[in-house]
Amino acid sequence: MPTESVALGDLLRKAGVGQAEFLRVALEEMLQGLMEGDVDAQVGAQRYERAAERATYRNGHRDRDWNTRLGPVHLQIPKLRQGSYFPDFLEPRRRSEQALTAVIQEAYVNGVSTRKVDALVQALGMTGLKKSAVSVVCAGLDDRVTAFRQRPLPGPYPYVWLDAKYLKIHEGDRVLSLAYVVATGVNGAGDREVLGCDVGPSESKEFWTGFLRDLTARGLSGVQLVISDAHSGLVAAIGTVFQGAAWQRCRVHALRNLLRHVAKGQQAMVAAVIRTIFVQPTHKAALTELAKVAEALAPRFPQVADDLRDMAADLLAFMHFPAEHWRQIYSTNPLERLNREIGRRADVVGIFPNRVATLRLCGAVLMEQSDEWAAAPRRYFSQESMAKLPAPPALPAAVTA
Repeated sequence: MPTESVALGDLLRKAGVGQAEFLRVALEEMLQGLMEGDVDAQVGAQRYERAAERATYRNGHRDRDWNTRLGPVHLQIPKLRQGSYFPDFLEPRRRSEQALTAVIQEAYVNGVSTRKVDALVQALGMTGLKKSAVSVVCAGLDDRVTAFRQRPLPGPYPYVWLDAKYLKIHEGDRVLSLAYVVATGVNGAGDREVLGCDVGPSESKEFWTGFLRDLTARGLSGVQLVISDAHSGLVAAIGTVFQGAAWQRCRVHALRNLLRHVAKGQQAMVAAVIRTIFVQPTHKAALTELAKVAEALAPRFPQVADDLRDMAADLLAFMHFPAEHWRQIYSTNPLERLNREIGRRADVVGIFPNRVATLRLCGAVLMEQSDEWAAAPRRYFSQESMAKLPAPPALPAAVTA
């Protein structure tokens, strides 16, 4: 036996391969022969054999690398014209790849860069993945995100929040700042939902109108109040699509715009005076207070006074709805918190390679948030408070023409 071992070592050295390499090649040959035998049995005939019991024919091979302790084993898995073949000994590997895919997708959605994902894969004992391979794996999210974005929206949604966030995205050979828009809403039962998202070149009226009409085509209806900032294209689209619904100008954005006309040292004082409007118990009392505040500010801050009077109706629209809802519906803050979470994940990516990748990541974040809202122990608004909503508008909630 010792003599035979020395002879084998001499033979390997003369062949120019190490023992580990010899074992790897031997394993490769053995597994290839095992697969060929399995396929012969499944086909009912050996290669080039004519047999009456033949069930199908071979159709080439597909390459497959199998990572083992001996190193990567290159296999050629036989293909069939009818039916399919996959070797039993690779099933554990298939399950591990599914688990690895899940890990990569989870890391991607949580804002882990593709390079860090590659390091994570190596830490799990794998051989690592190229950056492009990680993107291919993550593309498995696309079907789920698309189904989520295109799902039906049954039933009325009295409240709808709209907002946009700008992200850097490759378009051809340029990097552009494109608008990622999000819509959330509260349904008739008082539950909050993510209604939709999309990417567009800008917040133009045409883009917002198309986005809102897509929501109505999926079933969005019964809209009584839309909450957003005062971007001209968005406001115009809301008036076109949601005729009969009220518009609430985001109080936070409005106050920020008003204070632009005030010196920095006086902004805190002016803001405190303006906030007295919103602590009034009724819409009528708030209008009265707004008139007093505008009159008091006019001598020193005429532009603030004029703007405050002009935006009065839109700034106080939330007061026509149940008082239990005021804190959530007077601004886009609930949606902006969601946008900040999207931004946190997107900051790791930096520049998205294309719009599809943008929708993949941000859409997955929205799916995650929607699931959390659905599993929340309490409704966003109680059913008792939802019962206090005013009657729906007489005009159609959506115009699709």
